[in-house]
Amino acid sequence: MLPPTQRLPQARVLIEMDRYFVLHAPRQTGKTTALHTLASELTAGGDIAALTFSCERAKAAGDDYAAAESLLLDSLREAAARSGWPEELLPPEPWPQVTPGSRFGSALSEWCRRCPRRVVLLLDEIDALQGNSMVSILSQLRDGHNARHQGRPFPASVVLCGLRNLRDYKVASGGDADRVNPASPFNIIAESLRLGDFTADEIAELYGLHTQATGQEFTKDAVDRVFELTQGQPWLVNALAYEITFRMRMADAITAGQVEGAKERLIRARATHLDSLVARLHEPRVKRVMEPVVAGTFPDIDLTFSDDLSYVHDLGLIKQEPPLEVANPIYREVILRVLGAPSEQHVMADPHSFVLPDGRFDLPRLLREFVVFWREHGEVLIRQDGYHEAACQIILMAFLHRLVNGGGQLDREYAAGTKRLDVLVRWSYTGPEGERLIQREAMELKVWRASENDPMPDGLAQLDRYLDRLTLSTGVLVIFDRRPEAPPWKERGGFEQATTPSGRQVTVLRV
Repeated sequence: MLPPTQRLPQARVLIEMDRYFVLHAPRQTGKTTALHTLASELTAGGDIAALTFSCERAKAAGDDYAAAESLLLDSLREAAARSGWPEELLPPEPWPQVTPGSRFGSALSEWCRRCPRRVVLLLDEIDALQGNSMVSILSQLRDGHNARHQGRPFPASVVLCGLRNLRDYKVASGGDADRVNPASPFNIIAESLRLGDFTADEIAELYGLHTQATGQEFTKDAVDRVFELTQGQPWLVNALAYEITFRMRMADAITAGQVEGAKERLIRARATHLDSLVARLHEPRVKRVMEPVVAGTFPDIDLTFSDDLSYVHDLGLIKQEPPLEVANPIYREVILRVLGAPSEQHVMADPHSFVLPDGRFDLPRLLREFVVFWREHGEVLIRQDGYHEAACQIILMAFLHRLVNGGGQLDREYAAGTKRLDVLVRWSYTGPEGERLIQREAMELKVWRASENDPMPDGLAQLDRYLDRLTLSTGVLVIFDRRPEAPPWKERGGFEQATTPSGRQVTVLRV
């Protein structure tokens, strides 16, 4: 692994300044490892006793702040006992007996009074605290922080580590997210650090450590493909390498093709990390942000949208910078596969029947079969889909996935405000001389919504640009008609030929 504290140079500076601050990042990005390493380095310096402990147990307490205090203090004591510290640095036994709602702060004060070093406390999984328990603990930290100026012993620095950033902790503790609010029990923090994703150079450094240890190399193309697929998300970067080196047991230099195979295996296996993300897709706050991303529409912006956007970003589902899009290609693919799974169950066609005698994929036949499927199931599936605005895109993607995934791959591109979804079908087959060839077919998906003009002109121009990027001479434009005055379902599914602005001949399917 990479040295954890190098990814957080600001943290040590803030601790040396006796600051209280938030460290946040999506799940499985290395937060806990960074905290433990940071605590060890600080304690080794000789003038600080830095302790990391998890708040996860306190989740069971819910609003019962007295129970939450007991669980937190138990976790703190156990973490200290495992630290191997000398007796004089350990917390007191027993804790001071005071009124519930004050026990956590009083315990920290008594510990700091006895400890010969400055105490630094790093609270991992702070998100586990809920409701009144969150308010109580944050209030006690605030009181202790402010009382230090009157000589009360209290931790010199406190780090709250979890998924959420400072704005969300202010809201969770009853304050105003947009300003320093005296009513908020957590207005003492002015810093919120985010543990970032790996850069391309850091991925190369990480994989280089594997090469030093084993002699097995990652080619530059493989490293570049890993960065392209993951955008540096640490768990994905490690999971792809683990899949290749341990599960696939590749012994030679690792190539971009093997990275591609590992990606498919990882997505099919739906590891816990991926499942924990997609399980949130139907949360109202998440759906509100993700539905326009999948549909390619502009989100409805109101006073609460920025809070929801921040929440979804902190989960790691979307990129930090505009445009509003999914964080990386692996998440992008997983999201559509998960959302399309119910529709995929209705696809009864045999994937093998779409393979031509020469081994290529029969895309024209797939489109004809989709028309039949759409006429029969489309109306019902649209009503059932939870992402109603994106239902057309999700259903077609499910149909394609069911019939293409056995021998080919789908690359999907979508983002809020683009009013389209781009799809590239890649199909491997053997040429007449036994050579391995790749068939590529490009599709553009558009939706004709109520009170809008026919999207075909824009769609042809957008498809043209997509084909330019792919260096392809032809493609398919699919237009879904969602207007109230659309033709009856049994009459949908007309094909026509059209010419793009650059002169390409393409197929247009209206459904």
